Amino acid sequence: MTRSFSNLPLTGVKVVDFGQYIAGPAVAMLLGDLGATVVHIDPPAGAMWDSPANATLNRNKVIVNLDLKSDDGLEKALALCAEADIVIENFRPGKLAKLGIDFAAMRQDRPELITLSIPGFASNDEQRRELRAFESIVSATSGVFTDMGLNRVLMGLNPSFSPLPLSSAYASQIAASSVVLALQSRQVTGLGDQIEVPLAAAVMEGLCYNSIKINDMPARYLTQREIEIERRRIEGLPMNVSYEDLQELLDPFFRSYMCKDGRMFYVVCPSHKHHARRCLEVLNLYDEFVEEGLTEEDDTYKPYAEWSSDTSLGVYPMPKEWADRIAARMKEVFITRTSHEWKKLFGRSGIPGAPQRWLQEWIHDEYAETSGLMIDVWDPVYGDMTQPGPVVWMEESGEEALRPEPRRWIEFDEALKILKKLRTEIPEPSEDTAQEAWLSGVKVLDLCNVIAGPHSASYLSRFGAEVIKLDPSKPLYDSWNTVVYGMSQMRGKRSILADIKAEHGRKVFEDIVKSVDVIVWNAPDTQIKRVGLDAERLRKLNPNALFCKLDCFSGVQRGTRTDYIGYDDLVQAITGIMLRFGGAMDTPEEHAHVGTIDVMCGFGGALAVATALYQKHRFGRIGRGRTSLAANSGLLQIPYCYDYRGRGLFDEPSGPEANGHDDLSRFYSTASGVYVLLSAYESDLPRFRNVEGMEDLPDVPAEERAAYLATAFQTFPATEWVERLRAADIGVAICDNIDALRAENSRIADGTSGVENGSFSFSIYPDHPSGHEITQLDPYAVRTVRGKVCSVSPAEKFGASTRVILKELGYADQAIETMLKSGDLSVSWSDEYLPS
Repeated sequence: MTRSFSNLPLTGVKVVDFGQYIAGPAVAMLLGDLGATVVHIDPPAGAMWDSPANATLNRNKVIVNLDLKSDDGLEKALALCAEADIVIENFRPGKLAKLGIDFAAMRQDRPELITLSIPGFASNDEQRRELRAFESIVSATSGVFTDMGLNRVLMGLNPSFSPLPLSSAYASQIAASSVVLALQSRQVTGLGDQIEVPLAAAVMEGLCYNSIKINDMPARYLTQREIEIERRRIEGLPMNVSYEDLQELLDPFFRSYMCKDGRMFYVVCPSHKHHARRCLEVLNLYDEFVEEGLTEEDDTYKPYAEWSSDTSLGVYPMPKEWADRIAARMKEVFITRTSHEWKKLFGRSGIPGAPQRWLQEWIHDEYAETSGLMIDVWDPVYGDMTQPGPVVWMEESGEEALRPEPRRWIEFDEALKILKKLRTEIPEPSEDTAQEAWLSGVKVLDLCNVIAGPHSASYLSRFGAEVIKLDPSKPLYDSWNTVVYGMSQMRGKRSILADIKAEHGRKVFEDIVKSVDVIVWNAPDTQIKRVGLDAERLRKLNPNALFCKLDCFSGVQRGTRTDYIGYDDLVQAITGIMLRFGGAMDTPEEHAHVGTIDVMCGFGGALAVATALYQKHRFGRIGRGRTSLAANSGLLQIPYCYDYRGRGLFDEPSGPEANGHDDLSRFYSTASGVYVLLSAYESDLPRFRNVEGMEDLPDVPAEERAAYLATAFQTFPATEWVERLRAADIGVAICDNIDALRAENSRIADGTSGVENGSFSFSIYPDHPSGHEITQLDPYAVRTVRGKVCSVSPAEKFGASTRVILKELGYADQAIETMLKSGDLSVSWSDEYLPS
């Protein structure tokens, strides 16, 4: 399965994939979609996870069945590894080494080799490293199920189950980006690396916007739901809010509305200077509310006490009185048109909004098909299939990625022959070219907003990249979306404020573009062209600059919705995630984690940057990397996101009452009142013979297992059951919560990245630039042997580096003061870092 004359960026890269389940195979799939040649190794009996999703995870791969416990199988596996550039595994720490496939020993013989391990818990986590770390066990241990958002807290649903493989999805993007960053570094140094990305650390990074703690957060940022939670806690009231009552606590510009066709339409435009106004204008409500006194504060970054009224259109959250009035009228208008009509009206008017759809509808959506977000692939087992398209691609070669090779089973000799045909030229290692970190010396310009794009650039900074964040001299988003989110996505960056549409700002912008290696922006093509960053005009400004783009709806090919703007929440709506979480068309519910898809897309953006850098070093091609929120939704729903003739119902777990996948993998309440998450398979039933109090489970009819287990779990406290089940090597975990994990694993910031601290690591910044004490997750999911992982600096105030950057560009002090006086550039949006 070599791709002759391919323009794909990873052409010639050889991968041996020992991965099982999702994370390992998904990394190799991402690499294969980008052109790598992949040999996947399965046990003699086949994949450990028997799912149609394997047809997607193993596309562009040849599959060899080997028994690694036999001398012959081990010898063949080592022969394949000896030809590889990259070797991937996702077992418990040390398991593969015990079988004779020792990554450290391999790299001693071949220092150019890149190895990747994706264990459930970190190899330096003595407490958890030996646990049977299935997807749901990692999620339960990492606080995923006890931090499913304000809605679930108010409804009294805690813990709350999600069937989405968050840990594997985040880990696969982080791991794939780290592997390709190591690959591009190898083109400079001639040296590979040994990488570990624990699932637990990866999912914590995915939830970093949930786990941050900001002491003394100003009251203006508290939502109606947070106020209601606090009220009920103070008054000792139960958390039993109904779904219907809960909707009345939501912001009017951040919720779903019923339409004429019985479909819900999701609106997400609460925090932009223009989006909320455009929304009311399309609904013909703007003039009405202006007459009633609704205002638009000119400067929402001054203290709330200095505002001319109690709210401002385009600021989140709105006071309850205004929120109720606006929502009531919006309900009346939305019911007058179909969701399809509203989709076009909103999309064409530049307003973020989208209809709620089921996953099955998304898989067969006309736009998804024409854009390449869903593709047709013939599979030898399931025949004609519809699968998610490429998640990350290069603009110039993406069309080729739409035609993946189906998985194919072959014998060892053929697999070895395929690998031996390929030769990758890399430089001889030299002390003169050694790098401290993978991206040492690489300069990045970040033009992004909100989460996905800015997060991708922040992630690059931990590997040594120098990142400049450029924002408008006057903000378009409210301080919730800039400053609060910026506490996380501004880390490791310097900030400059410039109006690139004005004379002085444009000149500075072009000077920065000329000085950097990579430009990252999350904007539609139309906006990119307007500012002159399309391929042709960027080539004139800086012919060597790489441009990487993230947006909401893009696929490889253009379609009717390519230039529609949007956010994470809208992709959740159109791809079925909200309906899966809520359970029905009239009860859609946002998958609660802040940036559920956003953060993963940010890691995908980093993979696009890494791929573009590798392609430049390897082939001398200047490319444009791409990814989108919609493309990443396929990876997030990989266990369910496919169709083929004869597939049964799309009946995977959904709705607030879902408590697991089946009777052997779900929540159970124990005698202590604490929930545990049991994670077992049919093949695990014999293990229960060794569990005191559950010895008879293998003899219980399948339809009676839930009752048997529910009764048994009530006989002892959670800690006792965890001890007994783990002793029998059965997956089980107490549902931990993020607040507890943060409290147990925090230290005063010490200038280290946290990679030495096991599966969980937080830093406390008592003297954070914001003036607030901040506790936040460390940049610790990627652990390396050779390349340095840097501790990133705390987020500075927006505009704090404007003067310094201008001086570095060669501007004299007098010229700088003139530009600042003109208003084209600025050193700050507000007197306070976090406006009160």
